[in-house]
Amino acid sequence: MARETGVYQRPDSRYWWINSTLANGKRIRQSTGTEDRQEAEALLAKLKLDAFREVHFGIKPHRSWQEAVVRYLEAKAALRSIRDVKRICRHLHSYLGNLTLNQINGDVIWAVVAGEQKKGNKSATINRYLALIRNLLRTARDEWQWIDRFPKIRLLGGEVERERWLTKEEAGRLIAACPPHLAALVRFALATGCRASEITQLEWSRVDLTRGHAWLNQTKNGTPRGVPLNSDAVAVLEALSGQHPRYCFTYRGEPIRHGLTNHGWKTAIDKAGLEDIRFHDLRHTWASWHRQSGTSTDELKDLGGWKTRSMVDRYAKFATDHLAVAAARIETGRGGNVVRFPHVLPTLKTKTA
Repeated sequence: MARETGVYQRPDSRYWWINSTLANGKRIRQSTGTEDRQEAEALLAKLKLDAFREVHFGIKPHRSWQEAVVRYLEAKAALRSIRDVKRICRHLHSYLGNLTLNQINGDVIWAVVAGEQKKGNKSATINRYLALIRNLLRTARDEWQWIDRFPKIRLLGGEVERERWLTKEEAGRLIAACPPHLAALVRFALATGCRASEITQLEWSRVDLTRGHAWLNQTKNGTPRGVPLNSDAVAVLEALSGQHPRYCFTYRGEPIRHGLTNHGWKTAIDKAGLEDIRFHDLRHTWASWHRQSGTSTDELKDLGGWKTRSMVDRYAKFATDHLAVAAARIETGRGGNVVRFPHVLPTLKTKTA
C-alpha cells in the first residue's frame, strides 16, 4: 500500500500528519501536533515555502532556539559536563524558548543579563550562561549554517578567578591529616595535576610503572591524553599495587564512585587547620608549583592537558626567574646607562635691576 503524501491522518493518532519532499530534497514525515486540518496544511505550506526560498534565493529558514538546543545537546552528549550543559539550557528556556535564532539580538542578551542580576546571581554564574549562548550560536553559524550572524556577546567583567593553592608545608599537613586512601589521592594529584575523576577512574591496564607513564581515557574535555609519572606518582601507585584487579585507587576494596569532598575530606581539612580548600585546588597547586620551579607555559599546557594556552596563562605570575636579570639592572651601586642626576637641583640666579 502506497504511503499517503501531503496532509493525512493515521488511525493510531488524533493529530494530522504530513509527508512530503521539499524543494531542497529533504523528505519530511512527521506529526503536525494539531488536530486542525487547516493548521496542518499551513505548516506544510510554510515548510515548502522555506525550502523554496532557501534553494532559489539563498534565504535560510528560521530555526528555533529549542530546535538548536536539541541538536546542540546531541553534539555535546560525550562531554563529562553534559549534565551542567542541560541544566543551563533548561534555565535559559524562560528567556529564549519562544524565539528563533535570528530573533536573538543584543536586547535579548541584555535581558538575560539583567534578569539574572535581578535574581542576585554573580558575574561568574551569568558568564556561564552567556558562554553557552555564544557557543551554541557560533556552532549554528559555522557548523550548521543555520544563521549568517549573531550578536557580539561579551562576558561580564569583575569575575574573580580562584587563586587558592597550597604551600609545601600546607600540603604536608593535609596529607598527614588524611586517611590512607585519601592521602594517596592527594599525593597523586599533587604529583600529576590530574583531576579527581581522572584519578578515581584510572585503571592498572592504563599504567606502565616501568616507563613511568599513564593514559587517561576519561578526561574533562573528552580527549584521551598521556600523563608522565614522576617518582612521587610512581611511589603512590607502587604502594597501591595488588589492592584491586582493575582500579588503582579504591576504598575498602571498592572503586571510589562518589565525590571526594565528603566527610573524610572535610575532617582532614579541619584537622590540618586549612580553610577554603577544594580537591580541584590541588590541580591549581600542582600548576603553581611547576611555574615556580621554572616549567614553561607550553610545557605546563601539555602536562595538564589544557587545549589552549590562555588556560595556563593565569599561572604565569608565579614564574619570575626570567625577570631576575632585568630587575637587577637598576640595583644600587650598578652602573650601566642610568643617567646620574644631582640630588639637589641648582638654583638659578636672576639678574637684579
